[in-house]
Amino acid sequence: MRTHERETGIAYLAYLNRESNKRHHFYDEEMKQYILMQKGDPKAIPEADAIIRSNLTGHLSGNPVRNIKYLFVACVTITTRFAIEGGLDNETAYTSSDYYINRMDKLNSVDEVLKLHHEMFAYFTNKMAAIKKENVFSKPVLQCMDFIDLNLHQPIRLSHLCIYVGLSESYLSTLFKKETGLAVSDYILRRRIETAKNMLRYSEFTSAQISEILAFSSQSYFIRCFKKLEGMTPIEYQNSFFRHSLNAASERHLPDEPVSTDSV
Repeated sequence: MRTHERETGIAYLAYLNRESNKRHHFYDEEMKQYILMQKGDPKAIPEADAIIRSNLTGHLSGNPVRNIKYLFVACVTITTRFAIEGGLDNETAYTSSDYYINRMDKLNSVDEVLKLHHEMFAYFTNKMAAIKKENVFSKPVLQCMDFIDLNLHQPIRLSHLCIYVGLSESYLSTLFKKETGLAVSDYILRRRIETAKNMLRYSEFTSAQISEILAFSSQSYFIRCFKKLEGMTPIEYQNSFFRHSLNAASERHLPDEPVSTDSV
């Protein structure tokens, strides 16, 4: 398809969505389920159920069964990546993904796919919960981690965390560093960069938009921090990821029709 035709098609679809007051989930809304799953939080399961049943999910096919199957594949793909980043070993994660996609392929109704989606998300959430039990943190540190993950879109200061957990700055700083091996500021930065990596892979936000969404002081500072931790710029990382994905896709069995990874 020529560039002009593609851009015209996307613009027309955007026009139809505006006319019908339809939108996709915001990035934060969509990612909440995966962040909770990665932490092994059981709240991830009803959150995922609500998202896939929402009328804000992507419309990927006029056939309802095919549409929900495409959404399922998109969801299990992102779930697998988040689980790996959270500590699940690659082989278990990818084998589990293949297992659930193969089971989904044999289903013939929307309700069946939704039930399997619930089972799949519960499976990955429970796997992550088991992993997290191996890394025992004190309640104040866990509370700080939760607060940080849920507030990456705004500035986070040590004083905010101290008020949240009811500890002094000196004590919390020492406790956090002792249990995580990182200063609070370094942990916050790493979580922002990990989130930025997911956005570069699974969204269409630009580097400038990501830096603003994740509360970096400037785009140049975001790029500098990203390169320091990842050894490459955000654009280089994004290009590298897509090259790797294309190579991997060519070596795996692909469905007869293309599967979109639009908003789930």
